[in-house]
Amino acid sequence: MSNLEDRPDEVTCASSSSAGVEVMTPREVPLGGPRAMHVRRTLPQRHRSLIGAWCFVDHYGPDEVSASGGMSVAPHPHTGLQTVSWLFSGEIEHRDSAGSHAIVRPGEVNLMTAGRGISHSEVSTATTTSLHGAQLWVALPDGDRHVDPGFAHHAPTPVTGAGWTARVFLGSLLGDTSPVPTYTPLLGAELLLEPGTTLALDVDASFEHGVLLDTGVLAVAGTETKQHDLAYVPPGRDRLELRAYDAPVRLLLLGGPPFGESIVMWWNFVGRTHEEIVAFRAEWQDQVAERSGSAPDPRAAGGLVESSAPSERVVPDAQRVRPGRFGIVVGDHLPPIPAPVLPNARLKERR
Repeated sequence: MSNLEDRPDEVTCASSSSAGVEVMTPREVPLGGPRAMHVRRTLPQRHRSLIGAWCFVDHYGPDEVSASGGMSVAPHPHTGLQTVSWLFSGEIEHRDSAGSHAIVRPGEVNLMTAGRGISHSEVSTATTTSLHGAQLWVALPDGDRHVDPGFAHHAPTPVTGAGWTARVFLGSLLGDTSPVPTYTPLLGAELLLEPGTTLALDVDASFEHGVLLDTGVLAVAGTETKQHDLAYVPPGRDRLELRAYDAPVRLLLLGGPPFGESIVMWWNFVGRTHEEIVAFRAEWQDQVAERSGSAPDPRAAGGLVESSAPSERVVPDAQRVRPGRFGIVVGDHLPPIPAPVLPNARLKERR
C-alpha cells in the first residue's frame, strides 16, 4: 500500500502507558483521490518506530466501496521490507514485478518480499462491497535486505478454545506454526474473543508485542485498550493476558525480538542511510517516464510488449516504463506512481 500524502517518518500520534503497556492511538491518513480511502496509522510514531521488525501498521475499514471508491493503488516501489496483507472483509487483487498475481482474501495472509527492489499494485476487486483489513510492513535485517523479491501465501487453519478463535499467519502461537518464511523471528495472529473471555497466552519473553484492536474494548496485561488502538508490550513477559469486556473482540497480535538495527524509512523505501533512500528514489524516477499523451500502441492490447526501443516497454495508456531495480508489474496497466519530493532536511535514522 502506498500513500503520497503522508510520509511514514512524519507520523505523530497520542499515546499513554500503564503497568509497562503503552497504548498508541492512530492518525487518519487519506490514500489520495477525490473520494480518498482513509486508513488509521499507528506505526511508526516519532517515539516508537518498530515492534520487533514490524515497522508499519495501517488499519482500514469497514469501508463501503460505493462511497470511497475502494482501493486502487497503482504500481509503486519497495525496498528492504516485507509487506503483510490481512483482510477481515473484501478482496484485493495483487500484482507485482516478480510475476506474482494473487487475490488477498479474509483469513489468508499474503506476504511480499521486496528485498533489493520490487514494484506492485493493489486494487479491490469488482465484487468487493466493503473493504476492511490491515497492511503491515516488516523491516529486513541488514544481511538479508538485498535478497531477491518474492511472494508467499498461507491460509491458516483456525485454532479454537473456550470463547476464542485464533489464526496464526506468522510464527508460532497456541500450538500452531505458520510455514511462511521470515528473516527475523516474528509473530502475527488474528484472535477473536467472545464477550467476557480471558485468554492467557504463552509468549516468547524475548519478544516485544503489539496488540492492534479492531473491534471491542480489551484489557492487555491489565491495561484498557480501545478500538483502533495499538498496545505495546515490552519484552520480559512469558505470558500475556487478554481480557474482553462485554462485547466481542477482534485483534491482531504482532511480535518479535527488538530489531536492534537503525533504519531509514521514507515513502515506500526502507534503507540504512539518507543517501541510500535518495538513490532508491532516483532509480524509481528513472524507471518512470511521463505520459506521452499519444494514442495507445495497438500492439499492447494484450498486455506489456516490447516497443521499438529495446530498453522500454509500452502499456495501453501509452505510459513508457523502463525496466530497472524495481521491475515492471506484470499485467497491470495503471500508470506507475511517481515518488514525492524529498524533504529539505536530512532523513533521520530510527530504531
